Amino acid sequence: MTGSGIYLEAMIRESQKHGFSNYRVAGVPAGNIPSLKDRPQTEGACVFFESESLNFPVTGMSDVMPYKSSLFKDLKGGRLTSYKSAFTHVLEDAVNQFNPDIIHTNHLFLLSALVKKLFPTIPIVATCHGTELRQYNNCPHLRRFVKRYCRGLDKIIALTNDQKRNIHRLYGIPLNQIIVVGGGYDQTMFTRSPKSPAGTVHILYAGKFNRSKGVPWLLRSLTKIEHHDWHLHMAGSGKGQEYNHCIDLAEKLGRKVTNHGYVTHHQLSGLMKKAHVQVLPSFFEGLPLVLFEGLASGCRIITTELSGFDEIFGNASRETIDLIQLPPLETIDRPYRKDEAQLEDALCQRILDMMAVVRNSPDVVDPQAEKIASHYTWPRIFQRTLSVYRDAVDQKTGSAPPGQRKGRGGAALY
Repeated sequence: MTGSGIYLEAMIRESQKHGFSNYRVAGVPAGNIPSLKDRPQTEGACVFFESESLNFPVTGMSDVMPYKSSLFKDLKGGRLTSYKSAFTHVLEDAVNQFNPDIIHTNHLFLLSALVKKLFPTIPIVATCHGTELRQYNNCPHLRRFVKRYCRGLDKIIALTNDQKRNIHRLYGIPLNQIIVVGGGYDQTMFTRSPKSPAGTVHILYAGKFNRSKGVPWLLRSLTKIEHHDWHLHMAGSGKGQEYNHCIDLAEKLGRKVTNHGYVTHHQLSGLMKKAHVQVLPSFFEGLPLVLFEGLASGCRIITTELSGFDEIFGNASRETIDLIQLPPLETIDRPYRKDEAQLEDALCQRILDMMAVVRNSPDVVDPQAEKIASHYTWPRIFQRTLSVYRDAVDQKTGSAPPGQRKGRGGAALY
């Protein structure tokens, strides 16, 4: 239900195309074994939260998740001990049973550190998705353990060069151990269809319904231009007061807004084919895959100029991708109150400007945008990831890379 989960499934699917055998380890709520429908068939095991051994919800890499979750900042004492114990038990069983050539972990945080501590002789690659850098700053009680063992990981995959520099600064990991690969999208699902001539301009927001994603900012901005001919589609979910606040603001706009709730990737693909404009006014991101999905679906994009965004999207036309520069923030994901009115006015104007572009030309014609999208398909992401795997194994063992070892033709434990 999140970007890193989609990434995990995509990596397994692509690796199978290259002859890898895989073993997936995931933490899930008790009694909620992930459905295998539309997912790559592979071996695996689950660590169950809300169970006798882990009597609290799944720990979320963001403080607000689209499902019931707990906070890493509250993972202390007995909770922390039981967390490490539960994952240690399942991981050791998995490694003993599966005998992997390489382990690929997600998030440069507690679990990656634990994996490195448990299996120091196995090549380990970790992908940084960005949200863990916020957790690293917010959880000083975990920082020493995380930093100690993450510094020993064989290779780190980063989403952008900006993120690579942040990892180096926070963790002290040498820059030559951090490889920029990026995140991807399913190019078979997210494809273009002709956009309808714009009487009503269809605007899409896809993501969590919370403050850090800028959803209240977006909804308050649209209130100021309510008399214009637009319709907002909201796809996502959330929980708690922030979610309720977003829903209240959306309801005030009445029929101008359709709340689709949580949608599958197939449903999201349909919404993106219909939408003229995708808006992501977030205050904090790693690298949101929805922007690549929207771009590949022919959406024009309005988003904030966050870390790494100009590096990736900056060469596209401003009539295709409009990056909004943020003022200094009070916290990592909250603007100063004094700047909120100015932000709303700026977003209003960007939306009005993009609506004018859409009415003149509903379909995007921008070779640079197409080039950006083609660079971030899952097959191309995995080709770059496979190169990282080979370097990690060579660095660790000096032997042949995965895909050329053992009878099973390469094995990865995720």
